[in-house]
Amino acid sequence: MIYTVTFNPSIDYILRTPPLQEGEVNRAVGEEMRLGGKGINVSVILSRLGVETVALGFSAGFIGDALIEMVRQEGVDSDFIPLQEGNTRINVKLWGDGGKVTEINAGGPVIDDRAMESFYRKISRLTGEDTLVLAGSVPASLPVDIYRQILERISDHGVRTVVDATGDLLLGVLAYRPFLIKPNRSELAEVVGRALPDDRAIEEAARELQNKGARNVLVSLGGDGALLLDEDGQVHRVQSACRQVRYTVGAGDSMVAGFLAGVDRGYEYALRLGSAAGGATAGSEGLATRAEIEALMAEFDPMNV
Repeated sequence: MIYTVTFNPSIDYILRTPPLQEGEVNRAVGEEMRLGGKGINVSVILSRLGVETVALGFSAGFIGDALIEMVRQEGVDSDFIPLQEGNTRINVKLWGDGGKVTEINAGGPVIDDRAMESFYRKISRLTGEDTLVLAGSVPASLPVDIYRQILERISDHGVRTVVDATGDLLLGVLAYRPFLIKPNRSELAEVVGRALPDDRAIEEAARELQNKGARNVLVSLGGDGALLLDEDGQVHRVQSACRQVRYTVGAGDSMVAGFLAGVDRGYEYALRLGSAAGGATAGSEGLATRAEIEALMAEFDPMNV
């Protein structure tokens, strides 16, 4: 089973607006609500690709109840821990003319020690048959090295772990040999402390993180596609099949999901499926559908979708 963790999930309230007039009443011309949170995004794409998954995390208040219902409607099983105080976040996204997006993100509820102990009990049951995906930022109520603490606790369980994080949050887990990490170009450059102008520089940086413990390093390169340094030291490269980028939120999460959905068929296939999933999401206004992913996948390999 693939389990995903989202420490600070949200419901994203999207308002489509004409140019805003500060200090005046502004009226939206359209609105919708979407799930928010990197781990949840991974689970949604996995579900759309026919892969069983469970979303783990924390919920609070009536907004948390709504989030759990929205997750269920996506066909994703969830096992959220209820918090006694506060509310799950509502993040406001203002979509203006020309595709410009202004975001207002809330802080989220406090995750206390009791809730974390409940979380640790859940993940203590994972085995070598399971995959655990840790994705996204960490709320202020948790230690800055929480991902490292999690991997330390399950280090003798044989769990296949995936980490999509940045900076020290990423560096702290490498010693525990995560199966996959997925920085983008700028995140990788930040970690190694230098610019990465071309594929050779990206490969060298990926090898640095592999030498520190990461088994597979998947680097998303936006419109330039993706590069994978696999655990055997082989480099795989694909160009992006996305024709027009519309909204990049969730694209990296979709890439992680596609990669995991395809990895049993080999790293080349996993990279193509991950790139197709990421590109399909970038080319839509929300998370990609299975049909959209398969359409891009066919451009990589029309005989092996």
